[in-house]
Amino acid sequence: MASSTNGRLEQAQADWLDRWWRATNYIACAQIFLQDNVFLQIPLSAAHIKPRLLGHWGTSPGLNLLYAHLLRVVRLHGVQALFVAGPGHGAPAVLANVWLEGSYAGVRPELSRNAVGMRRLCREFSTPGGVASHVGPHIPGSLHEGGELGYGLLHAFGAAFDNPHLLALAVVGDGEAETGPAAAAWKSIHFLNPKRDGAVLPVLHLNGYRIAAPTVFGRMADEQITRHFEGLGYRVLLVEGREPAAVHRDLAGAMDAAIAHICAIQRDWRAPSARERTTPVWPLIVLCTPKGWTGPQQVDGLPMEGTFRAHQVPLPRAREDATQRAQLDAWLRSYRPQELFDSNGCPERDLLRGLPAQGLLPGNCRHADGGRVRIDLQLPSLAELALDVQAPGATAFESARGLGMWLRDALRLNAGAANLRIFCPDELVSNRLDAVFETTRRCTVQPTVRGDDHLGPDGRVLEVLSEHCCEGWLEGYVLSGRHGLFACYEAFAPIVDSMINQHVKWLKASAEVTWRRPLPALNILLTSHTWRQDHNGYSHQGPGFIDNVLNRKHRHVRVYLAPDTNCLLALAQHAFASVDRVNVIIAGKQSMPQWLSLQAALRHCAVGAGRWPWAEGGDASNPEVVLACAGDVPALEILAAADLLRRFVPDLSFRLINVVNLLALTSPLDHPDGLPDPDFDALFTVDRPVLFAFHGYPHVIDGLVHRRANPQRIRAEGYREEGTTTTPFDMVVRNRVSRFHLAMQALDLAARDDPDAHRLRTHCQQRITEHALYIRTQFEDMPDVRDWRWAQPPSSAIDGVGQQRSSSKG
Repeated sequence: MASSTNGRLEQAQADWLDRWWRATNYIACAQIFLQDNVFLQIPLSAAHIKPRLLGHWGTSPGLNLLYAHLLRVVRLHGVQALFVAGPGHGAPAVLANVWLEGSYAGVRPELSRNAVGMRRLCREFSTPGGVASHVGPHIPGSLHEGGELGYGLLHAFGAAFDNPHLLALAVVGDGEAETGPAAAAWKSIHFLNPKRDGAVLPVLHLNGYRIAAPTVFGRMADEQITRHFEGLGYRVLLVEGREPAAVHRDLAGAMDAAIAHICAIQRDWRAPSARERTTPVWPLIVLCTPKGWTGPQQVDGLPMEGTFRAHQVPLPRAREDATQRAQLDAWLRSYRPQELFDSNGCPERDLLRGLPAQGLLPGNCRHADGGRVRIDLQLPSLAELALDVQAPGATAFESARGLGMWLRDALRLNAGAANLRIFCPDELVSNRLDAVFETTRRCTVQPTVRGDDHLGPDGRVLEVLSEHCCEGWLEGYVLSGRHGLFACYEAFAPIVDSMINQHVKWLKASAEVTWRRPLPALNILLTSHTWRQDHNGYSHQGPGFIDNVLNRKHRHVRVYLAPDTNCLLALAQHAFASVDRVNVIIAGKQSMPQWLSLQAALRHCAVGAGRWPWAEGGDASNPEVVLACAGDVPALEILAAADLLRRFVPDLSFRLINVVNLLALTSPLDHPDGLPDPDFDALFTVDRPVLFAFHGYPHVIDGLVHRRANPQRIRAEGYREEGTTTTPFDMVVRNRVSRFHLAMQALDLAARDDPDAHRLRTHCQQRITEHALYIRTQFEDMPDVRDWRWAQPPSSAIDGVGQQRSSSKG
């Protein structure tokens, strides 16, 4: 591969770049190896070397090179820069740069730019009680962890959306470039509007190797790489070499060309008389330098620099092996630290004079600490959007459609701040959120044609059939201080399981960093859920995302199951006002009975779980069995079961509880939303059997209640991986959460074997048999099941305790 740029670099700039690069390479190496004598003021001995050598050297020289050249660009052009290290295991490099530029000491004064601060920096790196070996919240200027490869470019684009003055330099490692999310991320340019958004400058850093083998891009010819990325819509600038002076010259030329290209695009799109354009050709730098550059050439007779062996620690026995210790000493001294630092370990003044203004240092980028720039949303009035529910079940509505109206109004209210977006994998209309198109469009800067529906460059809805892109963009948007929603089919949310895992880890680590401010919540709506996959069937039936979220650090996650529209509105209002969380809201999109008034819904959601007295039977203060539910379909079936119990066994005493905040079930020892034990016991009793109809896998409930009194008395029913393309009611029959199954189980748990109970059991078994025959001959559910509604005397009140009997059939 040969460089495609012929840069001209003033000698003073070239000298500064070389000195900065040597200094940061020295600091990166010292962090991996040294615990003392960090400036080699005395001969290096085994006592100066850490007993456990951890970290990644291979990518560090390339990251140091790019950071140095970014500093030069920032100083020359005054741009506001964000440095995104996709290979996040290159933390020694990023730490070296933020320490040397002074931004690290700005948030941690004890890491001063002298020998004392440098010693602390080295002793902290990858040691107990110190800092992690990957880029993370502990590093100023970072919003991307990078330990799990693949998301850096998506995070950079997410940060650039609605940040017109931001330049995000996104380094993509060649191993990282092989991942699915990174491969999908290149299409992000078709959603970046140069008129209102910032710019992303991707740098594909090819050092040739993954941890133990060559990379795909590393073995491709430069013509192939150029054609590949030109086909994706980029102008490719190639920089290759292993001779530092030539690489500095060519990389400076590529950076200058890229910045000039970006500025030209933005001037064109932002001109007052600019016509509507389509996706511009954005610059992309391909940088090819050796893995572990400037490190040992050989170790133990094997090649090291420029090979996979340089990935982590090139000299793993430097403490106990005199030969490797001598190699380390020679390696460190090759950077000539005496020319870069004075006798006190302070950087020489010429190094610092080459820096941009303090406010423009990448380590001080305020968008990397999104809490600093967070503007809380103006939230719509729920009173204007709530459904008028006069009695439980008297009204039917599509809950997700109600949320669409709330989102429409939220977009209108926050149009001036431009800090709210919706990300969705081509499913917004299918998920009944299309009311938002009354105020915005789908975003694209590609050409549009007659017949396109709500499509244009100013849209605030980003639809692309990639869950990775949607989730990654939203994470970058939230990490840089804005608000958003990822709306997804429930069955396909597990595609981003590991992304959510990494985001929650970021939130946990960030909460332990005193100078980090709280971030807006990351909100996920799961609709088109397991129980109503009428068009798709078994492949689209899977509630397992709940399990993954609950396995995360509980403090930073919430799982809400909305039984109706007003509860969904109350949950949305709460979720979008919260911080430092991942909120997962599960709500169906089909027309369903509506149960609670707005005020009742607000009270119910504030607690997270509560009784619905209007649906209880007998003396509910002393119940024989407790019926509970979480989720809209389980709520429908448990209420229909309660109706059967009230009509067939009128003397059965039972209580009915709906859970909207799933984590209310867990102990306060495990989660701050867990109900205190006295409150939980007041709801569920301490000794009565509980039948719990759940939206997801039954074992989830078992895990949540394991600390509660007599948890073995709680029997959960839910999705048991029995699915197909079938009717809505057949889905609950197949999984034993139908009203008939639940009514029979309630009788069993209450140990009722009297004539009334026997009559109801017979009725239920007969109805299940009739159902099986009916759907196979008529291809739909039985009308009295399909059209069942909760019926109450006109005098009943939605919040009343009433003991009324329902007169409905079924």
